[in-house]
Amino acid sequence: MNATATLAPDAITATYPVDGMTCAACAASVESMLQAQPGVVSAAVSYANRSVAVSIEPGKTNFTQLQKAVRQIGYDLLANPETAEELEKQHYARLKKRTWGAFICALPVIVISMFFHEGFPGSNWLLLALTTPVVMWFGRDFFVSGFKKARHGTANMDTLVALSTGVAFVFSAFNTIYPQFMRQQGLEPQVYFESAAAVIAFILLGKLLEERARRGTSAALKKLIGLQPKKVKILQADLTEIEIPIEEVQAGDRIRIRPGEKIPVDGVVKEGESFVDESMLTGEPLALPKKANDRVFTGTLNQKGSLEIVAQKTGSETMLAQIIQTVQKAQASKPPVQKLADQISAVFVPVVLVLALLSFGIWYFFGPNNSLTFALQAFVTVLIIACPCALGLATPTAIMVAVGKGAENGVLVKDAQSLETAHQVNAVVLDKTGTLTKGKPEAEAFIWLVRANQVEIKEAVLAIESRSEHPLAEAITRKLNQEEVEKVELTQFTSITGQGVQAKVKDHLFRIGNRAFLLDSGVIISAEAAQIAEKQTKLAKTLVYVAADQELVALIPVTDPIKETSAQAVQELQHLGLQVYLLTGDNAQTAEAIARQTNISNVAAGILPTGKADYVKQLQQKNLVVAMVGDGINDSPALAQADLGIAMGHGTDVAMETAGLTLMQSDLRYIAKSIKLSRATVRTIRQNLFWAFIYNLIGIPIAAGVLYPVNGYLLNPMLAGAAMALSSVSVVANSLRLRQKTL
Repeated sequence: MNATATLAPDAITATYPVDGMTCAACAASVESMLQAQPGVVSAAVSYANRSVAVSIEPGKTNFTQLQKAVRQIGYDLLANPETAEELEKQHYARLKKRTWGAFICALPVIVISMFFHEGFPGSNWLLLALTTPVVMWFGRDFFVSGFKKARHGTANMDTLVALSTGVAFVFSAFNTIYPQFMRQQGLEPQVYFESAAAVIAFILLGKLLEERARRGTSAALKKLIGLQPKKVKILQADLTEIEIPIEEVQAGDRIRIRPGEKIPVDGVVKEGESFVDESMLTGEPLALPKKANDRVFTGTLNQKGSLEIVAQKTGSETMLAQIIQTVQKAQASKPPVQKLADQISAVFVPVVLVLALLSFGIWYFFGPNNSLTFALQAFVTVLIIACPCALGLATPTAIMVAVGKGAENGVLVKDAQSLETAHQVNAVVLDKTGTLTKGKPEAEAFIWLVRANQVEIKEAVLAIESRSEHPLAEAITRKLNQEEVEKVELTQFTSITGQGVQAKVKDHLFRIGNRAFLLDSGVIISAEAAQIAEKQTKLAKTLVYVAADQELVALIPVTDPIKETSAQAVQELQHLGLQVYLLTGDNAQTAEAIARQTNISNVAAGILPTGKADYVKQLQQKNLVVAMVGDGINDSPALAQADLGIAMGHGTDVAMETAGLTLMQSDLRYIAKSIKLSRATVRTIRQNLFWAFIYNLIGIPIAAGVLYPVNGYLLNPMLAGAAMALSSVSVVANSLRLRQKTL
């Protein structure tokens, strides 16, 4: 079990990997089977994650019984996620080989059938030799899956693929091996090997594309888990260190964290001072000062100082573990991917079978002379013309073109589901740091409170801040270096963690730090300086105070500036009819200042990492389809919870892999491009599916012979194959129109 949670007085929830699912209909089958078992309170299968969350009553059922029930319908329930991961790798590698193999064999078949209509000596035998491995080996999973469905009285897309390609292949093979049968009936034996080979090759390609897009889901969780060190050095009573596995760490253990090391557990600092980069949890750009009694969290990075911490929370209790569980829960709570073609095929396949058998029966019992020949021809023609090649191509071709179009326009698409979802989005939630803003502090021009000695003061500030480890000091040093300010000598340098620094330069004592530091040092802050500071704070700027001796000489505004394109991007989203929300862990005053500059009216500030996902969920409960835009690990639960996650390309790998779309540039205007691309893609997919089904709606009755009583016309299976090919060409051509779309 991955995790358990009480849902009812005695019920617990367990999440298990499911093996063997090939489509959304499979997920529905597993879900209904599990829900029918005694002791199961509820079951929710995620086809996207290949997993099921089962709520059970202890004592009434167990894993073995659930596994047995699932195996009865041709799938498997796995107790070990690592086993599922290995099986998934093997399945993907096998699918890739079969797709390549199928195309290598199918392409010559298609070429010979297209350009050598009359054939040549031995052509049918060559086609048989090339098509046999496509049907018998590369496409055998369709037949296995279709057989399993048939055993339990259900059908899916695999059923139709197996039936249509199987009948076309057997009919063609029979006419190749024993052509005299048809000739004795006065008919020329026809072969339709290209129908069988092409359909299997293209459907395999569609499955490969879907599988490839889906595989990144678990990678995000692996990277989150990978933030936690595997080994930890524990301090013993005699202050010697021993290295133990992270799993053996207990609350109360003392751990030494050296510069550059990751903090392995949630705890509290006992000794030492340092700055800790918590951006992977908070998303905020500034490293935070840590001293005795301050809290530290798993996965955060210790910078320059050495810390001794006391472990408080370990394992599943840490904040990082809570974020991991939130991501898992959000991903599992998404409904299974319901592909329109699979939904309709559940009804479409049985209807086609009935029509084919009905056509065979009517022709056999009521047809003219040689009724068996007419009956067989009608049966085969119905199945061939109903072949789901156009259905199979409708979505993948549009997605392939759209993904290429997106890449050309700076939008990386993770999967088809993301494109299908984006067109429904009506609310966009923007993280502040690194999304609306640049995510890196920048020092602005000095605000001078004195006129004299400004150059000397800058030189002193550069000398002192170059010795400081504070992130704001780095921003100030970077600006002064850009101005080519000279560095001078200093003495008596002192750093007061969380307040500021001081040193002597040319017999003057300089203090640089926050307001409280200078006030505690006896520096007087005039009403004018206080008024300037208040104005700067309202503009979302952090102020660094500079004093020479006991005189306040300058204020240095440091800000995380808004990107030049952010305001325009928000305007474009609003023009598309979307509601825009600002979500940040920063304080309300800073958030409001950013919102004013970007014309965002909906603001939520001071939100913790797990709270961001809750905020998205609240919007969803208002019947909004939410897109979340972020760049940090702290955003990953919200990205997973949202209907559509959009990550910034400069952000963390976890954010990008949790999200469905990644913007390759740190420019929010690409969100509008993503929405436009999605709307065009979904429109194209719907057009493709419409024409594919209309083709079947018109073609199947003609194939069954409905025109024969009227004008004596009975559709030749070869024409049925040509019509099927034409429907596929029309679908591909319609998809290619996406290339001309302006985003």
